[in-house]
Amino acid sequence: MGGFLTALGQKLAERWLTLLVLPGALFLAVATAAHTLGQAHALDRRLLVSRVSGWAEEPAASTVGGQVVLLGAVLAAAAAAGLAAQGAGTLVQRTVLAADWHSWPCPLRRGARALVARRRARWTSIAARYRRQLDCDALELARSGRRADPAVRHALHRALLRVAAEEPDRPTWSGDRLHSVVVRLERDHHVDLPLVWPHLWLTLPETARAEITVAEQALTRAGTLSGWALMYAPLTMWWWPAAPLAVALALVARRRIRTGTDAYAQLLEAAVHLHVGDLADQLRIDPPGPADMALGDALTARLRTRTSPPR
Repeated sequence: MGGFLTALGQKLAERWLTLLVLPGALFLAVATAAHTLGQAHALDRRLLVSRVSGWAEEPAASTVGGQVVLLGAVLAAAAAAGLAAQGAGTLVQRTVLAADWHSWPCPLRRGARALVARRRARWTSIAARYRRQLDCDALELARSGRRADPAVRHALHRALLRVAAEEPDRPTWSGDRLHSVVVRLERDHHVDLPLVWPHLWLTLPETARAEITVAEQALTRAGTLSGWALMYAPLTMWWWPAAPLAVALALVARRRIRTGTDAYAQLLEAAVHLHVGDLADQLRIDPPGPADMALGDALTARLRTRTSPPR
């Protein structure tokens, strides 16, 4: 038991150091440079070295007790900065996924509704062109017996996916990517994913749950990276070199959020297709097929909570 607790403590300390302290220490270093140099001497390395050397020669920093206190203060400030970045990243992630945008405050809700309408109009236009191209290719095959060049059709399909996998209902691509899983499972298999998922999660094998957990953690880390971008952005008012760093973090975070959302959505949909029959077995439902519509209806009827009307 003691060895397990020791290993657990080492693992937690490693994660605390990696996820909070080291990024926080880098942020403190950039903030110190911004406060010391300012806009007028933004790239003056000699001035920065001179100021830091002067602080190191202070009497409070030259004693062992002072150094211990200084190290503790730096670690605490770095951890606090890391926690702030995680909080900001959680807010960014919820905003990007926009699952509850209908309940946002009125100005934000109005802007989100305008984005949804614009994305839906663009998606509808590309989808109409894609369907016309499919009809033209089918007609060409029927007339001549030869398949038409698929380059145009594939280009239109890629353009459609760049907007959304299904008809847009969220103001962002990432939000619609997760929403498309719910739409497809409901339309094609009558599976209500928000209702079925908590029960399905308990029946998944360890390997499937581990893969989904890794994808979810990658999405969370991408959100935290966007939180760091928000943390660096205010420093640009005092020190302009912080601007490229904030922009680079924002671009990398955006890319990772989209990639992580896509991987997470694929794993969710695959888990339902592969294991919804196992859930039916656990609930003693005789499945007519691995993901048949009748099975989805039976699962919904069994799992839906019914509220008794008052007498």
